[in-house]
Amino acid sequence: TKGKLVPYIVSPRGTLSEWAMRSGASVKKIFWPLIQKPSINHAACFHATAYSEYEDIRRMGFKQPVALIPNGIDLPTFSRGRGDRAVTHRTLLYLGRLHPIKGIDSLLGAWRELQNEFPGWKLRIVGPEGDGAYLMHLQSIVAELKLQRVVFDGSLYGDSKFDAYRSADLYVLPTHSENFGMTVAEALASGTPAVVTQGAPWQGLEQKAAGWWPEIGEKSLAAALRSAMALPSEQLRVMGQNGRAWMDEEFAWSGVANNMLETYQWLLGRGDRPAHVIID
Repeated sequence: TKGKLVPYIVSPRGTLSEWAMRSGASVKKIFWPLIQKPSINHAACFHATAYSEYEDIRRMGFKQPVALIPNGIDLPTFSRGRGDRAVTHRTLLYLGRLHPIKGIDSLLGAWRELQNEFPGWKLRIVGPEGDGAYLMHLQSIVAELKLQRVVFDGSLYGDSKFDAYRSADLYVLPTHSENFGMTVAEALASGTPAVVTQGAPWQGLEQKAAGWWPEIGEKSLAAALRSAMALPSEQLRVMGQNGRAWMDEEFAWSGVANNMLETYQWLLGRGDRPAHVIID
């Protein structure tokens, strides 16, 4: 209707985290107070994918309601089981952007401790190269530390990506800051347990017996990986099944979409405030 204000929702997607605000370019420090923050001030509601992001929103001084709704995930289907593949090494997989925020350098430092303890394992790092500079930095670390059984692969998409998750024994995300961590959900949906640092909001991994949630840092990461890699394959598979069931129960698109719809209807005055909307 002409002259009627239309409410809008802001979904920060990690841009309000302490790491993101501290590590942003200098231009962000100029535009944030002058343009970005005043615009966000007029939002009717925020969308946070995890409670930690809700805390970021409040830390930045925003008082609007926050809809706490995770990202949705489609559970992939597979034509064959894990036992149908020939295995020379068990696989620890990182899949995602090659960027300093992801903590891959800490992962390589942890691998230096683990590679001799677990000669039956290899580390596979999958991700887009970008301008290639960070990949070269990571490769220089591999050379400097004399790391063994570290494989770098380019981007994977679609079925190839989910085959990588499925063929791995363990997924790792050593991130410094993550508002959700979609790759974790994808790995769990593929039936692969995960080790994720506390830079990402995945404390449920331990509650659901689907993985580990260590503190950020090389030593804590190495300790968690050591515990995980020492487990027999069958036990890791059971943890992977726990994770897949968790994704089906709480992260299926049907429930996520319904929660978003309820949020928009509430903002338009067409229903009561949903339970997933926090107002304090």
